[in-house]
Amino acid sequence: MSLSLDEVRHIAKLARLELAPGELEATQAKLNGIFSLIEEMQAVDTDGVEPMSHPQELAQRLRPDAVTETDRRAAFQAVAPQTEAGLYLVPKVIE
Repeated sequence: MSLSLDEVRHIAKLARLELAPGELEATQAKLNGIFSLIEEMQAVDTDGVEPMSHPQELAQRLRPDAVTETDRRAAFQAVAPQTEAGLYLVPKVIE
């Protein structure tokens, strides 16, 4: 698939890009190069190849899910302007 100059102009307009006349041909060449690469990749036989989430078999190191800080909720709420039932009260901003 190759794009004509009119199609490149239309794509640029949709993308809200302003291309100078000299840039139009260069952009056409770049886009056509991308489409030719896509066509090459689609031509590869991938039957029997399972999809992968990552190209390498790596295990992610995770830290243990353990509490490392003390509960300071009461101290934080003590300095808050208004609280009720453990919640912060704020002014209503949406009618």
